[in-house]
Amino acid sequence: MTDDGHHMPDAVVPTAEPTLLVERFSRGQVTDLRHALTACAEAAGLCDQRLDDFVLAVNELITNAVRHGGGAGELRLWRAGHALVCEVSDGGAGIGPDRLANHERPAPDTAGGWGLWLAGQLSDSMRVATGPAGTTVRISTTLDGTAGRMADPAENGERVE
Repeated sequence: MTDDGHHMPDAVVPTAEPTLLVERFSRGQVTDLRHALTACAEAAGLCDQRLDDFVLAVNELITNAVRHGGGAGELRLWRAGHALVCEVSDGGAGIGPDRLANHERPAPDTAGGWGLWLAGQLSDSMRVATGPAGTTVRISTTLDGTAGRMADPAENGERVE
């Protein structure tokens, strides 16, 4: 991705963990990125339905970045203890407070608005930082196969701008 003057937002909570995958992407790279993400997540120990769910959740975030966040973004994937964490950032105009506050399942006949909801449903934790400089969404899932909501591996509180 070339520098188009957009500032990528800071990480939701900065991490010092070594990354498994860092990739800038645009519309034409979504499929290749999804395959790379799948391979990295599987190599990190994610498998079966949890792998499928995590990849689908990240795919929704990537698609949102392309469709609503300026057409491009950056993905970072790392392991934090017994969790796999993925962060997707874009340089779009941000998500409105009404949209962020709505955690209800979209109506079945709604054409859009499913991405964030699905990402939240298919991951163990989700944090969103958004503003006029862009949006960063961080999701995580446990690697040991235990289902259910967990605390963000770098929990310092949710920051929504």
